[in-house]
Amino acid sequence: MEALPEITVENRKELTYLLSQGAELEHALMCQYLYAAFSLKSAEDGLDDAQAEAVERWRSVILRIAGEEMLHWAVVQNLLAAVGSAPFVSRPHLPHQAQGYPPGVQLRLLPFGTRALDHFVYLERPDGVEHADAEGFEPAGEPLEQMRADEIVPRGQEFATVGHLYRSCAAGLANLASKLGEDRLFIGPGFHQADESAFGWPSLGPITNLKEAQAALERIVEQGEGATGDWSDAHFGRFLAVREEYLLMTAADPGFDPVHPVLAAGMRAVEGIEPDFFITDPATGACSDLFNAVYELLLQMIARYFAFGHETAEQRATLADSAVDLMFKAIKPLGLLLARLPVGPEHPGATAGANFQLPYRASFLLPHRRAAWIRFAERLEDLATYAAEQHPACGEDALLQVSDDLRAVAARLLSDLERA
Repeated sequence: MEALPEITVENRKELTYLLSQGAELEHALMCQYLYAAFSLKSAEDGLDDAQAEAVERWRSVILRIAGEEMLHWAVVQNLLAAVGSAPFVSRPHLPHQAQGYPPGVQLRLLPFGTRALDHFVYLERPDGVEHADAEGFEPAGEPLEQMRADEIVPRGQEFATVGHLYRSCAAGLANLASKLGEDRLFIGPGFHQADESAFGWPSLGPITNLKEAQAALERIVEQGEGATGDWSDAHFGRFLAVREEYLLMTAADPGFDPVHPVLAAGMRAVEGIEPDFFITDPATGACSDLFNAVYELLLQMIARYFAFGHETAEQRATLADSAVDLMFKAIKPLGLLLARLPVGPEHPGATAGANFQLPYRASFLLPHRRAAWIRFAERLEDLATYAAEQHPACGEDALLQVSDDLRAVAARLLSDLERA
């Protein structure tokens, strides 16, 4: 087996660059997994009881993995804070075509199926495990060169797997701790990081030294690829199990079709990057814009949680709880809805799906507490009104429930702000 390329980490800037790449990858993986989970049908779409049970089990597995990717994302945010950096919640636009990552690392929204599962297995594979990426994901470009020790501008370097990237970050942390001293390396305060009480994730806690940092990175790797060859409970193993069951069911019943005919369609180009397909159905376009506007606001609130200023512990808890509410009460129902809505007459029979399109790439940071919270609540009210206004054209009661839930989050934010 060919040796994995080394990754050079000689200064704090390159370390935070690589950790930001890790945050981007966790973020994008989460979007890919959610898109696939949302694309699955349910019993109301004509599945029999056995099929519906299997599909809901697969959806549950994928949603749980997506949730764990968000936990990994939070761990990386803690690491960035620990070494004195800001949270990094942006990411390249989807679909992303290996620009800045190694040629073998490509990300794209795919509906549930063999191709998506092959892609997910490839992305989560352990170091040393040979597994080809799905069709259409051929490596693009030349491998990235190892950084020279005397280079001062940070840049990407070649890595084969997510585990390879994180193990290299762990080695880089050790190198910098030996050069700078742990006290000089871990300069970010622990109170600016997330713990178990914030989002309900176990094993999430402040990082203040090398041992804690390396243990946090190793937990991410083990949860993704498995520990010492035992990957049955890791993401890699769980995706393999879903793939095997799906292939068995489709072989036994070639007519079994558990997936909505989704396309990764978008309303508009963003920063010169056009979607492969455009949504032309007005009602679908409105729901897509609503989904993406809630998604952008969610990222702003999470950025505020990690880079807060003058919030009390109770107010930070409100930010965390509000973010979780938006995930379950807006992102999930709107994502499931979009998988059933038509793209437009140019693509008969095709549905849109949730494209996770950001309106721009930005830091998402709002600097002042009172202004930030007022803006959050104001935007939630705008989106709640918009959701209710789309109900007549779309005819989906889910929009009215989303509207009520958005208003409830806004009311809680304003109530907590006034108590400060």
